[in-house]
Amino acid sequence: MMASSLALLTTTALVTPVFAQDSTTPEAFSFDALTARMQERAGQPYEPPAEKLPESFSGFDYDGYRRIQYRPDHSKWADDDSAFRIQAFHMGWLFKESVGVFEVKDGKAVPMDFGAADFDYHEPGVEEKVAADPWPGVAGFRINAHINTPDVFDEVVSFLGASYFRALGRGNLYGLSARGLVLNSWVEGPEEFPRFSEFYLVRPAKGEPMEFYAALEGPSVTGAYKFVLTPASEETQETIIEVTARLNFRADVKELGIAPLTSMFLYADNNRSAFDDYRPQVHDSDGLMLEDGTGQTYWRALNNPPEPANSYFQQDALAAFGLYQRNRDFDDYQDAGAHYELRPSLRVEPIGSWGPGAVRLIEIPSKLEAEDNIGAFFVPSEPVKAGDKREFSYRLRWGDLNPDPAGGLAYVEDTRGGRGGVSGVANADTLRKFVIDFKGGPLTTLDEKTPPDIVADIVGGTLKVSTVSRITDDGIWRLVLDVEITGTEPVELKAFLTRQGRPVTETWLYQWRAAA
Repeated sequence: MMASSLALLTTTALVTPVFAQDSTTPEAFSFDALTARMQERAGQPYEPPAEKLPESFSGFDYDGYRRIQYRPDHSKWADDDSAFRIQAFHMGWLFKESVGVFEVKDGKAVPMDFGAADFDYHEPGVEEKVAADPWPGVAGFRINAHINTPDVFDEVVSFLGASYFRALGRGNLYGLSARGLVLNSWVEGPEEFPRFSEFYLVRPAKGEPMEFYAALEGPSVTGAYKFVLTPASEETQETIIEVTARLNFRADVKELGIAPLTSMFLYADNNRSAFDDYRPQVHDSDGLMLEDGTGQTYWRALNNPPEPANSYFQQDALAAFGLYQRNRDFDDYQDAGAHYELRPSLRVEPIGSWGPGAVRLIEIPSKLEAEDNIGAFFVPSEPVKAGDKREFSYRLRWGDLNPDPAGGLAYVEDTRGGRGGVSGVANADTLRKFVIDFKGGPLTTLDEKTPPDIVADIVGGTLKVSTVSRITDDGIWRLVLDVEITGTEPVELKAFLTRQGRPVTETWLYQWRAAA
């Protein structure tokens, strides 16, 4: 994720297996049994790292690790007409933590055996060295399915590194990630990175979603997770994962983050002047979407701030939140390699009530698109104490998630920013201009003679001028705010459009910070 998150890839936290590793004596498995075992483990001290990688594994650099590929013809579950295929990730480079991967057969947990023969090293010398050392296990796994064409098993979900995982909708390329849990991210003291140490996979019947389970452990927490995967298909563009997390706390936690998302935002139309780059935009996500219990939708345009920034959005009955990629045209990015227009959006929908809390958005300064600098997650209001047990269920939707032009509210299509005032004349350095384009919904039927009304609220600055006008025939209306900013504190901006006293657009949110 962010700078502190890089530590998770360089530490080792091997734990005692939850279920027996000996395939000759498989143990009964169920979600309730896993839950009970993780509850029991929470009452025991956290076990520190106990193993090191063999030298042939620890010596890989980035390029060497990338050359190691799983052999498709060694995929698990390829021996029948299953709609899924399972492959593993090799250990080495940044991935020094082994995970146990089991298949649940007839209610019993049986290890899925992976070895060096399952991988193509593309270098005979490397393959010989690896084969000569004891096999340390695998770093993670991926699930393949028919999400784009009926004759190809495409990667749809991968779990690799601590509790990180990613998924794809139809036609997507990997971008943002999800995590199992966040503990104390960018608060006083170090962030803790609990990890999924073991996975239990259930081969589904034909036409059914795939269930799998995970054991999570860290110094302050243990957990039992259930995942239900419904991949994208010819009928639906979205991949859906339903998650149930049963958590047990060994210690007090300063801040608990539920359904965490991590992404990258380098620049877009709101901050492009800071980057000397031919590409108009570079980001995996360009906004945080929030839906509250009243049906109101908020769009918080992302930023790459000059210093770490935090925003908390209080929610009494959260309906959904997510990190979205709304610009879907190649021309928005002009990057024929990265194809940011194909990165998935990710929406989180609570199942049942999570109670009061806040969605927290973290934005970290970054100069490189290889670094994830955006985080978003739900923080419950109730403090977490040692001995507590919590359960959360939610649905993750991965895909384009494009707004409905005919929806009940117009949506924010773009956010721009720059020097304020009138073009062609000298303007005060303290004046900033914010330009927000709204599209679709009720705005489509309005003409220039019946413009919507502006509602704007500025904290930390003074609104000097606001205008709204229709700029295209397909229903794009542009809101322009000129704001005078004289201090150095962050400026919070909020605006939406109304008609006859009723909102006709999403509520646009933004935080502007002066450069140091």
